[in-house]
Amino acid sequence: MDDITLQDKQDFVENLPEITAEQQFCFDCNPQVPCFNRCCAELTLPLTPYDVLRLVRHLSMNATEFLNTYTDMQVSAETGFPQFTLRMNQEPGEPCPFVSPVGCMVYENRPSACRAYPLGRGTKLGKDGVIERFFMVREEHCHGFDAGPARTPQEWFNAEGLKQYNRANDRYMRLMSLVQASNKPLDQRLQNMSRLCLYHLDQFRQMISKMHIFSHVDITAERQEAVLATDLAGDTACLDFALDWMELVIFGVAQDLKRT
Repeated sequence: MDDITLQDKQDFVENLPEITAEQQFCFDCNPQVPCFNRCCAELTLPLTPYDVLRLVRHLSMNATEFLNTYTDMQVSAETGFPQFTLRMNQEPGEPCPFVSPVGCMVYENRPSACRAYPLGRGTKLGKDGVIERFFMVREEHCHGFDAGPARTPQEWFNAEGLKQYNRANDRYMRLMSLVQASNKPLDQRLQNMSRLCLYHLDQFRQMISKMHIFSHVDITAERQEAVLATDLAGDTACLDFALDWMELVIFGVAQDLKRT
């Protein structure tokens, strides 16, 4: 599989036709569409930390087993962050490992890029928060545009359950953007730490206990309890804390976390 960098992905998205936030489009995908499952093969599908969190829970696997079985990893030249992509099955057509003749087997917890399709979402930091742009992915084989209700990008994202995904992904984008703007990619130690903290939440929780991390930061008892909970809400809170922790470790200061 070709190496795809953060800049490569941004360039790919921004070379697609742009659609405004108010512009409507029609799209629907279901087993009756002639091209059903065609878009679920031969992919370079990036997995964000939140994507991994959801898939790990869905498959009842630990993060190490999931990443070793289903992903490939490279290190971003711009930031030094590890970047995971879903490994396609090595068979004719290179299908997604989670696709079946009747559709996606992890549909309830499918990655954000799958949920957003046929839209791409480009984001960057602005002085008042995240600036987002929308782009249309229209492949020659796709018949999804032949029918479906008219919706704006935000209405599509709401229907596809992207709110929590975008929130977590935007927080991760913010950290990567800060590192990229510093022109100081993560060194090997920070690369290893970011991989553990952002993708191996079970090991990060162990590190929190072993290193007494809560005693070194200003964090409420309620947030500590949320971070250590092992349900979906707990994993989400743990990832949010991990992003704050990495920002604090990398820069010495963090927007939402302070040392004591």
